[in-house]
Amino acid sequence: MTYVKRIIEKAILKANANFPVVMLTGPRQVGKTTVFQNCDKNRKYVSLDKLANRRMAIEDPDLFLQKYSPPVLIDEVQYAPNLFSVIKADVDTRKENGMYWLTGSQQFHLMKHVSETLAGRIAILNMQGFSQQERYDVGQLNNVFLDTKQALAQNPTQISLMDLYKAIWKGSCPKMVCSDDDYWELYYSSYLQSYIERDIRDLGAISDELVFLKFMRAIAARTGQLLNCSDIAKDVGISAPTVTAWISILRTSGIIYLLEPYYSNLSKRMTKMPKIYFLDTGLACYLTNWQNHNALESGAMNGAIFETYVVSEILKSFWFSGKRAPIFFYRDKDKREIDIILENNGKLIPVEIKKKTTPDKSDIKNFDIIDYETGFVVCLAPSYSFVTDKVKAIPVGYL
Repeated sequence: MTYVKRIIEKAILKANANFPVVMLTGPRQVGKTTVFQNCDKNRKYVSLDKLANRRMAIEDPDLFLQKYSPPVLIDEVQYAPNLFSVIKADVDTRKENGMYWLTGSQQFHLMKHVSETLAGRIAILNMQGFSQQERYDVGQLNNVFLDTKQALAQNPTQISLMDLYKAIWKGSCPKMVCSDDDYWELYYSSYLQSYIERDIRDLGAISDELVFLKFMRAIAARTGQLLNCSDIAKDVGISAPTVTAWISILRTSGIIYLLEPYYSNLSKRMTKMPKIYFLDTGLACYLTNWQNHNALESGAMNGAIFETYVVSEILKSFWFSGKRAPIFFYRDKDKREIDIILENNGKLIPVEIKKKTTPDKSDIKNFDIIDYETGFVVCLAPSYSFVTDKVKAIPVGYL
């Protein structure tokens, strides 16, 4: 498979110049190791997926780091947590940047040891599957919400409705994006099996894998909705505390994102529940049994899955630049809602997501709840236009 240049490479090299340790986190099969190796083709590489390497790292971490001395890339480092203290000692002694590159998929295990031993010494970057910009190789690196003038000076990626839903249905994992549609079911069934057996089972928090799979399907069916643990518990047949614990597992392992409500003094009647979004739309489609993109586009989830796709693209636009994603949503007890609120330098930017080509003022009727200077509607229009003098309708191809 031909390597697709990743936007996050620039953030990796910048972090490498300023920190002794750089770590890429994220779910399996999003390309963490591949992008690291492309950034530095001469760096030593060792994977703890191999039992011999893992045994040495666990039993004699000092010998392991003598054999694989910096600069080195250590893959799946969570399998040898005792390495972190040895890495810390080496970093503190040598005081050099760019010594260790680390990857890990089991973030439950990983982040505990990182926070205990490498705080202040490590740059942590969040990795996901291909962004839309990477998939279509447009070279468009401006964030359309923050760098609007520069982004709109370029033409949007032209994506037909059915091509868009095909991209949503296939998902963002590099191997799936570059494979035929016929591979879709085998890919995601294998992905789920690997995720549950290698990550979830190791956590020891799941007693019945079939119930956990039923839980994942219930979550996928609710992508883009408010998180209601009691409702999910009833559907799956588990307790609400178990739902909370399992949500935390999905979140920490990079499968879902919880979009928090925007809190302010605007109203005491605002919802406190977050919204759930799957970060890979292909996995959400597989779990909810959409067998092709045509059925998905015309089906009951077409709006929710489009919103999920847009939210995941917005998150990637920040994460792949090495930045925190300052995004929220608004919803109050009167069911007034704004899909996305971006916070930038103390200013609020409202964003609506609409599966339509010509949004109008009715689509932004709740924007005036907040004080804003510029707002957006992400839609299916072929080019950008103005809904009002303050609100632009922008094609999804600008993301």
